Amino acid sequence: MVGKRAKTSRRAGSTAPKAKSSARAKTTARKAAAPPANVRRIRPLLQVVEGALDEMKAVNVRVLDVHKLTDIADTMVIASGNSDRHVRSIADRIIEHAKKGGFRPMGVEGERDGEWVLVDLQDVIVHIMLPRVREFYRLENLWDVSAARREAAERTA
Repeated sequence: MVGKRAKTSRRAGSTAPKAKSSARAKTTARKAAAPPANVRRIRPLLQVVEGALDEMKAVNVRVLDVHKLTDIADTMVIASGNSDRHVRSIADRIIEHAKKGGFRPMGVEGERDGEWVLVDLQDVIVHIMLPRVREFYRLENLWDVSAARREAAERTA
């Protein structure tokens, strides 16, 4: 009985929220619709990277938003190449397109071997790997929290 009275009294005492003025509502809506600063900054770089990956026919491209998980980057792109030469060519094309777009790479690792090349573009880190290397390290599971949770749930089921 006590729970019912409390529920009833809350309903009786509640008032509908007052409507915002028209101008203020529009300003609030505009602020909510505008993407965060990091997204506005990253979007052009991400388009350059995705264009280069598409041009070079990279396989199984995944774009992961990791800005809540780490401070080293906001986005990680993971892609595969069909051979070590293909992996190196993809990385070279990404670097070439990034420089043309005005984005300077901080560093490139693994170009000599070509099994796994990492291109650090500050806010976007690109991993290009051979499929067997990608399967072994499974970076998607490391950085994609939702995928890791799904996989853990499948194991326990």
